[in-house]
Amino acid sequence: MATKSLALPGQRFVARQPIFDRVQKVFGYELLFRNGVEDFFNADPELACRSTLDSTLLFGLNTLCGGHHAFVNCTREVLLRDLVTLLPFNQTVVEVLETVEPEDRVIAACQRLKEAGYLLALDDFAPNDPRMPLCDLADIIKIDVRATTPVERAAMLRRFGSPKCRMLAEKLETPREFQQARDLGFVYFQGYFFCRPELVMGREVPARRLHYLRLLEMVSRSELDMRELERMIKQETSICYRLLRYLNSPLFGFSLEIKSIRHAMAVLGERELRRWIRLVVMVGAAEQKSSELVLMGLARARFCELLSKRLQSNNDLFLMGLLSVMDAILEMAMEVLLEQLPIEREIKAALLGQSGTLRPLYQLMLAQESGEWEQSSVLARQLKLSEEEVATQWWQALQWAQQVIHGM
Repeated sequence: MATKSLALPGQRFVARQPIFDRVQKVFGYELLFRNGVEDFFNADPELACRSTLDSTLLFGLNTLCGGHHAFVNCTREVLLRDLVTLLPFNQTVVEVLETVEPEDRVIAACQRLKEAGYLLALDDFAPNDPRMPLCDLADIIKIDVRATTPVERAAMLRRFGSPKCRMLAEKLETPREFQQARDLGFVYFQGYFFCRPELVMGREVPARRLHYLRLLEMVSRSELDMRELERMIKQETSICYRLLRYLNSPLFGFSLEIKSIRHAMAVLGERELRRWIRLVVMVGAAEQKSSELVLMGLARARFCELLSKRLQSNNDLFLMGLLSVMDAILEMAMEVLLEQLPIEREIKAALLGQSGTLRPLYQLMLAQESGEWEQSSVLARQLKLSEEEVATQWWQALQWAQQVIHGM
């Protein structure tokens, strides 16, 4: 189902990185614009249609941030020209870059934004940082764990951390790094640690998780056993509930209410049945995980699916996108997970980081998601896709994922 994009030209060239609180609930997203935030805001240099731009940007922020805070990188010029005030104060965190010198005009601009209700963050803060004069205004200070030592981080936490100024650890790559930063006293956390499987050797896989894995295996076979599938679905109440709820949501628009699993199986058809069972299995298995992991899996799956026709691929690319996060959801090594699923060899190769026909698409998905624009451009050309096409499909995939999440 294609979703019409309502974004401004060029607005779709944006990525986001999640920011979590201490219990791994999403607090906000850092937004990464393709050509830099100044070029983005200067798309309408005369600002003649400010009210229209406001509403369009707000729509874009809701799609990108789902009601959470938007961390927007701000250069000196963006601050001095008050361009960030195009965004709603109650949803925006003004992120002052490390290149901004805290001259009097900059301090005055930050004071104006604070008085207007914006939160202020200092990006990539370091020991003896020249932006020290802005610390009294800062609501959040971000510290790069890759660029600082544990001793330096502990010292900055003691000096600057308070209920008024919360400390954020960024560039966290593993669950262990997240736990260490949380134990040290950080309040917010940024990085892709949440999408790495936390493997514990010798731990038994819970029966419920095995059930989800069994369902994934069943709908990945070349031929479906409908009676066995119906029986397995009915054994898991949450899957039954979610499947029926999805099918009766506006996403589908069926004229008649679907009241039973058997009815759903008859109405959907085999291809859509596989697709939606995989989706609800992922959602069900991720109940104790970050909601961002589910949203990421949905967006990846839809993005790959949208490009499948353009790439003339017969592979199940929706499944490839979903499986890219299933190792983290099921807390299993990807190699172990894939050994138990009868999926296509090319999909397995892509998920395991091996060369193959689907590897460039898989890498493109990751590059687009994380805002690695140069890599995204190279891969798009390799796949004979335009950059605008890739950006549009990613935007639509994210919109679709948000719709599905809200339908839960």
